[in-house]
Amino acid sequence: MTDLDGVVWLAERPIPGSAEAVSRLREAGIGVLFVTNNAAPTVEELIGRLATVGIVAGEEDLITSAQAAAAMLEPGSTAVLCADEGVSEALARRGVKVVPEGPADAVVVSWTRDFDFDRLATAATAVRGGARLIGTNEDATHPTPEGLLPGSGAILAAVATASQATPEVAGKPHEPLVSLLRERAADISMVVGDRPSTDGLLARRLDVPFGLVRSGVTRDGREPIVVRPDVEAPDLARLVERILEQ
Repeated sequence: MTDLDGVVWLAERPIPGSAEAVSRLREAGIGVLFVTNNAAPTVEELIGRLATVGIVAGEEDLITSAQAAAAMLEPGSTAVLCADEGVSEALARRGVKVVPEGPADAVVVSWTRDFDFDRLATAATAVRGGARLIGTNEDATHPTPEGLLPGSGAILAAVATASQATPEVAGKPHEPLVSLLRERAADISMVVGDRPSTDGLLARRLDVPFGLVRSGVTRDGREPIVVRPDVEAPDLARLVERILEQ
C-alpha cells in the first residue's frame, strides 16, 4: 500500500516516475492499494487525479481517512463539519446527517482552506455541548511543490485547544483506518509513504516493512524519523527499483 500526497503527486502535480512505478509493481504481480490521510477530495476526484497522472484505479483501490472517520459514527447520527467534500461524501455514504451547528453527536475536522474564526467557534461550541471531536488525521503539514502548507493536524489542534477536548483520530496510523485496511487487504507486504509518523507507524502496527520516499514532507529534513525505514529512496520510482531487485 502506498500514500498519495508526497509519493504519487505534490498538490496534484505528478512526481516523475510514480505512474511507471505503479505499472512495474502491477506487472510483477504486486497489487497496489492507495491509502491517503488527505480527506478533502471525493473518491471520484481521487480516481480522476490518478487517471490524470497515468494510473488506472477504482474505488476498490482506495482507502481514505474520511472513510475511516465515517466508520467511527453510527448511521443516523449527526455531525458538524470543519472539512471539505471528501468528508461530506463519506458521511453521507455512512448515513450520517451533517448539521450546520450543534447540538450534534460529533464534530469532524479535516484539512480545508475554508477555515476562519466563525468556523472554529462553531466547531468548538458543538464539542463543548457534548459532541465527540473526531479528526480525520493529525498530519501537521501538507506537501506541495512550493513547500509545506499547514495540514489537517494544525486545524484539529485549533479546535481541540478552543474546545479543551482530546480528539479521536481516524487516519493513519490509528485503529479506525487499520480496521478498514484489515477488512480490505489481508496480505499487505509493505507500507510506502513520505511521513514516518503516519506511514511508518502504520507499517509497524501492521508488522510489515516501511518504505520511505523523500519526495514529500521529508525533503527538508525537518520531519522526525520516528520509525526507521526498512528501505528508502528519493522517490517511488527508485524505491520500486530497489524492491524488485531484492
